[in-house]
Order: sequence, then C-alpha cells, then structure tokens
Amino acid sequence: QASSDTKPAHAAPTESKDAIESPFAEGKDGLQAAKGESANPLPEPNMRPDDSSPLDINEFFPVVAPRGQMAEKLAAAEPYNFFLTTITDSKPTHSEPLSVTFLELLDSSLGQLESSVQMNFMVDIDWLLANYYFAGYKNVPLLILYGTETPEPMIESIKKPNITAVKVDIKTTFGLHHTKMGLYGYRDGSMRIVISTANLYEDDWHNRTQGLWISPRLPAVPEDADTAFGESVTDFRSNLLAYLDAYKLPQLQPWMARIRRTDFSDVKVCLVASVPGDHMNTRMEPLWGHARLGYLLKKYAAPIDDSCPLVAQSSSIGIFGPSPESWIQREIMANFGKSSAPAGTRRMPGFCMIYPSYSNVRQSHDSLLGGGCLPYGRDSHSQQEWLNAYLHQWCSRSRNRNQAMPHIKTYCRWSDHDLYWFLLTSANLSKSAWGRYYNKGRFEKPLCINSYEAGVLFLPKLLLGEDFFPMEADEKHPRFPMPYDIPIVPYAPDD
Repeated sequence: QASSDTKPAHAAPTESKDAIESPFAEGKDGLQAAKGESANPLPEPNMRPDDSSPLDINEFFPVVAPRGQMAEKLAAAEPYNFFLTTITDSKPTHSEPLSVTFLELLDSSLGQLESSVQMNFMVDIDWLLANYYFAGYKNVPLLILYGTETPEPMIESIKKPNITAVKVDIKTTFGLHHTKMGLYGYRDGSMRIVISTANLYEDDWHNRTQGLWISPRLPAVPEDADTAFGESVTDFRSNLLAYLDAYKLPQLQPWMARIRRTDFSDVKVCLVASVPGDHMNTRMEPLWGHARLGYLLKKYAAPIDDSCPLVAQSSSIGIFGPSPESWIQREIMANFGKSSAPAGTRRMPGFCMIYPSYSNVRQSHDSLLGGGCLPYGRDSHSQQEWLNAYLHQWCSRSRNRNQAMPHIKTYCRWSDHDLYWFLLTSANLSKSAWGRYYNKGRFEKPLCINSYEAGVLFLPKLLLGEDFFPMEADEKHPRFPMPYDIPIVPYAPDD
C-alpha cells in the first residue's frame, strides 16, 4: 500500500482516527521542481488578474479546451453527465469527450453566469479567480464556502466586493467540510449543479483522476406554479435544500430561495450527502450517510446476485476496526449491500477495495509525489492488516489514466457486463464520512457523522428504465463510463 513515507516531507500529518486527504501545501510547483522543470506560477495576491494588463491564458493553465463547446460536450454525455478531469501529462485526455477542465464549467455555452457558489475543502483563491477571470466573470458575485485546510491569509487578502468567503466551522471531532459542489446561476433565471471530487486548487486538476457530475440546465419554474412543481423524481431538489439548510448560513438563503423556484425535473440522479451530527432514524426516509444510501438502494436497485461484490474506491481509508465485522460488514455492507430484493433472500455480498499500490504510485506521472493525495499510511494499516485480502490495484488504461493517481471516490456493484448502481462522491471510506451507530441511551442509537460530504447515485431504473447499466457497447443505451478497468486486479504479495 502507498504508505505515508511516499508523501512529500512537507505534507501535514493526517488526523489520528480517520485519515484525511493530503494538505493543500503540495503544489504543482513542487512537482515540477522535482522533475527539474520551471513552473508558470499562478498570480500572487498582489498580481491577481485585473484590467491593468492583458494576460495569456496558456501561461496559467496547462490544458485549455476550445471555447464555446461545453454545452455540446455535455449534451453528448447524456444520460449520465459523468466526466473525469483532464490529465496534464496524458495528452489523449485533452480531447477526450468525457474529460473536462475547471474553466469549461464556466463556459459561456452553458449560460451567461449571474452568480455562483463554490463549496469545497481546500481552495486556492488565486487559482480559482484566475479561472473566473479568463471566463470573463471576474466581477460576478461569488460565494465561497471553505474548509479548515484552506490558508486563511490567502482568503483574507481578498478585497473584492463581489466575493464573499465563509469558513465552515464544524463542531464534531475530526469533522471536515469535505463537500465539493458548485451552484451556478444564469442570467435567464436558470441554474446548474456540479458535484465533484476535486478540491479547488491546481494540483487536483493537474495529474489526478477526479470525477464530476454536471446537471442539465435547470430552468426557473413558472411564476404561478405550485410549490411542488419541478421536483425531481429522485427528490433531488428537496434533498439539496435539506443539505444546504444544515449549514445554517444566512449567505445561503438567497440560493435556497432560488432553488425552490427552479425546475429539477430533468435530474435523474439521487443526492447522497452527509452532514455533521447525531442523526436518529426516526423518519421513514433517512437523509444522511450510509443509511441514506441503503434506503435508496432498497427502493430503486434491482435484485443483485450475491456473487456481485461491493467495489469501493477512495483516496483515503479510515480506521475500520480489528476485523471486517467491526464496521465494514456491520454497517457499510449492511446498507451498501441492499437492493429491492426481499430482505430474507439477500446474503452479504463480497467486498473489494481499490487503492493504489506502491508500484502504482511509483509509476505515476509524478512518481512518488503522486501519492500526495493518498494519505493512508503504515500506522493506520498496521491496525487493520486484514484489509490486505481485499485490496486491488489502480488500473485505468482504458481511460488513459493508469498513471494518474485517483482522488476520485466511487462505490458500485456489477456482474460480468452489467452495472447495478454507481455512486460518485466526495466521501472516502471512513466513519467520519459515512457515519457509525453508537448507543447514546437505553433506546437511542443515532448515526454519528463528523463531516460534510456530497455525492450522486446513478440508478438504472431512474436513468434508463432498466435493471442495469450496460458496461459494453449496447444498441439501446450508451455504456456507463467506468473510471477504471474491469476486471480489477488484486494486490501482488509484495504490494
């Protein structure tokens, strides 16, 4: 496994119980310096893009997609709207139909931006503003919600009236504002949602495999419409409102009002989110964590053969306990293994974990520095060596990302040619992200979640009206664009 020894020496330590992703400090400058290259730095706070001098976009971004084509690219990606980020050192990804840069999310073909929200864990404000500058939106209102790993002095140095930055304070121990979500409001009253796995700084959009779901353009509802008009078949709008309400931030109220007036009927994915706190499952429909995913799978997933394992893939791994039964089987598999089959007929499926091996990292585009986004180390692994039997390599030759270490997080179940469901999320496999049950009182057993997380669940019944997604060419439906190669490859004994 990629140990903590493979990370740059200046990487900050991970927290003690559930490992978190590597810190913001590892910049592309460091990677290029290690390769003997000179970096083109992003503008420092005192040289941010402004009207004083014209700037060359190619000096700021290593991959620049053609302008005005993102709407066409998005239409071609239907019905999944699932993309991966371009990889700087993998030229085929620069023109791949299902690869995007951050700047493309601001492309004018998607709509004329009126205002936006960026919610994330780590934010490089200079890199972010450079994207808005080159998109032509340097004066457009921007609300940034950021987590603890974002350098405060950088945020505080912003003196632009159109930018509001709010640090999300979390009261739970080891909690993170780990969500990666963008809200984009357009001048015609429509809006768009983007949910991804990438932080808002250069390294995460450089040589790392990241995933994004980009919603269709969502129009405003008619002024005389009923309040229930425009809800998604998946209740995405009401679930998104519940998630945003959990922040208790006045800065989000105008956006919540806008969302209530937006038609989400074209959204066919489910929102699967986590918010910090102790959550009692007194409702018929749990809203958060692994309980939420289990509810949705039981409601919508077709019966799945017990021989189809759960395949988890994340960039960090938490501490699960001394055996698989401690948490993985008792809580994760109990919910991730659900389907619409009667409970008495289901058995516990198998479990596989994709996590880059040492050789995967060593052969990556950035050599051992490529492991900077993979903070699971020896100290953590020594507490759960039983995990060795479940570990699998990172392989993505089919997507030209075999050497692009995965910061993406995915969970799914498939058979030989059929995919029963697929989850793209910010949530690593950890108790902090998904939650754990504990006995609070004689009759209370809440689900304790530490972090904010957000993801989207792709279900064949809702997207295609079928029991499964095709994983190979199909006359009826496009194949689902898996981010890694199948079959998956177990670790070798010396990995």
